[in-house]
Amino acid sequence: MFDGFKVVLIDDDPAVRRSLVQTLELASFEVEAFGSAEQALDRLAPGSPCVVVTDVRLPRMDGMALLQRLMQLDRNLPVILITAHGDVGLAVEAMRAGAYDFLEKPFAPDRLVDVTRRAMEKRALSAEVQSLRLQLASRPGIESTLIGRSAAMRTLQQQVQRLAATAADVMIVGETGTGKELVARCLHDYSPRRERNFVAINCGGLPETLLESELFGHEMGAFTTAAKKRVGKFEHANGGTLLLDEIESMPMSFQVKLLRVLQERRLERLGSNEEIPIDVRVVAATKADLRALSE
Repeated sequence: MFDGFKVVLIDDDPAVRRSLVQTLELASFEVEAFGSAEQALDRLAPGSPCVVVTDVRLPRMDGMALLQRLMQLDRNLPVILITAHGDVGLAVEAMRAGAYDFLEKPFAPDRLVDVTRRAMEKRALSAEVQSLRLQLASRPGIESTLIGRSAAMRTLQQQVQRLAATAADVMIVGETGTGKELVARCLHDYSPRRERNFVAINCGGLPETLLESELFGHEMGAFTTAAKKRVGKFEHANGGTLLLDEIESMPMSFQVKLLRVLQERRLERLGSNEEIPIDVRVVAATKADLRALSE
């Protein structure tokens, strides 16, 4: 129904959470459910293609506090609040704080589906408008960066413009010298992340022993020569874009560690037990046929 968009659902009651997930999934929504506001916050970023549905009564951070945090993160994010303890005053407070809508339990499943659908339509329209604005703003610049008037080059320019407006990770495949890093740079420069860092690292240019420290960083004393704390490339690129060039040369033993970071969007510096949340767009570049190599 809304390809690429999802409902982020937050309720600390497992039975209620399962019921709400089932209701939304039966209506063809993709749903990601959490038991606390803190868990959901770690997975949300400005411009996330989603709608948030949250209970007001939650442990630690409640729904109203979450609403305030989300409005600071992204003022256009639709947030639907649900409570069994609601009253007119709370509803007015929630709407003034930026809530999209307010549902009081018990409510009919169709009511939840209808409100969520309208909120999703609003979010999809907002994303489309933002994408068009970025395309219009970037058109002169990208044509002066990716130079050429051939049909293939115009297609590439259009693809980069469309992808730049999304939060999707990207794989660039091409022979040496074809401009893979230039394309990666354009994906960053014409994206909402352009004010933050673009960080490029050549995976084939570092010894395996230094790769983890270079990407994830380390604490002082993590190993013999670690005289001070070092922020890794992932942290340095937080909020921006990280290019992993020559990804095919990355050692197999390190790929498992990288996969976990890509899935969880959290990392630990060498010598630390503290997990650090990261919001980074990863662009990988390769000259090899990765499918053939994997087989």
